[in-house]
Amino acid sequence: MAIDLKNLNHNQLKELISKAQQRQDDLRKDKAAKLREKIEALIKAEGFALEDVYPRAGRRARRTGTVKPKYRNPENPTMTWSGRGKRPRWFNAALAAGKKEKDLLIK
Repeated sequence: MAIDLKNLNHNQLKELISKAQQRQDDLRKDKAAKLREKIEALIKAEGFALEDVYPRAGRRARRTGTVKPKYRNPENPTMTWSGRGKRPRWFNAALAAGKKEKDLLIK
């Protein structure tokens, strides 16, 4: 299949590249699926389960639970912050008003 690239305009080239990349991705996914099937068949043929060979396969490590709050809003004690992630507005406002981080700590 020969395509004369010199006769294609910018939009046609862009579309051709997009289609080629999509086709390449599809071929890669198909090849990976076939390889996965071969590996699973080999594991089963040897009398093992996938989890025996790859103990963490199929499971994602998730951290669960909550982190204890570290800071409390002095104006509204129900508003707390663990110190992780983006600072809440009340925390920034308290700092701008002259309070220090240690003043907002939960004791």
